[in-house]
Amino acid sequence: MIVPNESVPAVFLDRDGTLMEEVNYCSDPKQVKVFPGVPGALERMKARGYKLIVISNQAGIGRGYFTEEQYRAVEAELARAILPATLDATYFCPDHPDRPTNRRKPAPGMVLEAQRDHRIDLARSFFIGDKAIDIECGRNAGVRTILVKTGYGANEHAQSGANWIAEDLREAAAIVLRESDPVA
Repeated sequence: MIVPNESVPAVFLDRDGTLMEEVNYCSDPKQVKVFPGVPGALERMKARGYKLIVISNQAGIGRGYFTEEQYRAVEAELARAILPATLDATYFCPDHPDRPTNRRKPAPGMVLEAQRDHRIDLARSFFIGDKAIDIECGRNAGVRTILVKTGYGANEHAQSGANWIAEDLREAAAIVLRESDPVA
């Protein structure tokens, strides 16, 4: 049982290439294709007491390729597609890559914002993503990292510096559950 003021662990998740197929600058809900096993993997981690929080760079907004409204429509479709699993929060950075900020991955700003908003215990948390910048973001925030080989991960696993490498989110969830402290 979680005490109201007690900090809780989280699994921070990249979106594109980790939860759903990579679509270059996804702006259309019809392009959302969740990887097999994602809803069940999310449910298993949530049942163990983890908050599930998406951390996503969305440079397409900053580049003018799509609007925040289009991003929100894709986000809503992802939420529908992963049911019965649910996410606790989604943080996104719309900044153009040429103007990096403390929120744009690999900077840890979004993770730290989520930590404050949700009383997250970073020492008991994980970051799962398919790119080296996801892993760097997690390391910059002080969480354990898992690179999945979906999306870009198949080409980035050798040099990512991740604590673990997994074939997909199902395998990453098994690592989280195996390596975690009992929380629920």
